Amino acid sequence: MPGEFAPHAGTWMLWPVRSDTWRDDARPAEQAFTAVAEAIAVVELVTVGVDPTRLDRARAALSSHIKMVSLESNDAWMRDVGPTVVVGTKGERRAVDWTFNAWGGAVHGLYPDWAADDCVAAGVAAAENFARYRCSLIQEGGGLHTDGAGTIFVTEECVLSAGRNAGLGRVEAEEVLKAYTGAEVVIWLPSGVFEDETTGHVDNLLHVPAPNLVLLTWPEDPADPQMARSEAALRALTAARNARGEPFDVRLLPMPGPLHMTEDEAAGLTTAPGSKPRRAGDRLAASYANFYLANGRVIVPLRDPRTDEAALRIIADALSGREIVGISAREILLGGGNIHCITQQIPAP
Repeated sequence: MPGEFAPHAGTWMLWPVRSDTWRDDARPAEQAFTAVAEAIAVVELVTVGVDPTRLDRARAALSSHIKMVSLESNDAWMRDVGPTVVVGTKGERRAVDWTFNAWGGAVHGLYPDWAADDCVAAGVAAAENFARYRCSLIQEGGGLHTDGAGTIFVTEECVLSAGRNAGLGRVEAEEVLKAYTGAEVVIWLPSGVFEDETTGHVDNLLHVPAPNLVLLTWPEDPADPQMARSEAALRALTAARNARGEPFDVRLLPMPGPLHMTEDEAAGLTTAPGSKPRRAGDRLAASYANFYLANGRVIVPLRDPRTDEAALRIIADALSGREIVGISAREILLGGGNIHCITQQIPAP
């Protein structure tokens, strides 16, 4: 499994539609998704899967050099429902198609019908002409990170959650993860970001933007509920070694906020039976670690004027060879994720 920092052949995204996730008929979210797609398209091919009912709206918003395909889904989180593409020793690319159940199924899932989402990876693999491995492990792309050299990062809160792989232990889950990603080492962190509705996705807690380098979310307030989670992650990362037996360079990223959904933002949402309600006052799982590495660029979500500058500076220092592009991404955050969550890279062969 290549690191996200390795060369890309392109990026896939999905177009936002759900009115119980994206306020005001998803029009503000469409603007944010468009900004992300356009920023990536400067340096690599972008393909957007669009629900057949929204093709005209998407085409009107996106530049002509951004490719569109008709693709049904239940929501717009391509990182989680799209394939994890692995590359063989001869450059052959294949798609890992994880089983998806809306981040927890009947136990703690976010909506009751995820059948279309669970077919997205197969659709992308077919469009890219990749062989596909269907995996029975319930797992999302946002639930793992890699250093591209045999080490992957996951959280117990996510992989072993009751709504995903109940009854499966660490040893069994690790065997499956290694078999499908080619990893030699799995680093288990206890938990992800506080109030993250994905139940602990590692891509909101940290990023691995270069071999041996980890950027870790770190709140300013010692009393913030996130502090205990970040401290536990730091202890685990400090003790861990990669597949070559080397330690990691762990750097701390400030955490924005806390940020919360406003009355006006909540008023623009509909409700759907069986789906997670979104209410005014809900704490948003804001994190600068949820950035995306494109070819020669870093697409960073701007969250909070109090912390944006410091976060951009740390990311720029860590990735001095890349152009840093900040994008106002609150509308994506309101839906439960951010820039890394709505993108999925296709590695170059």
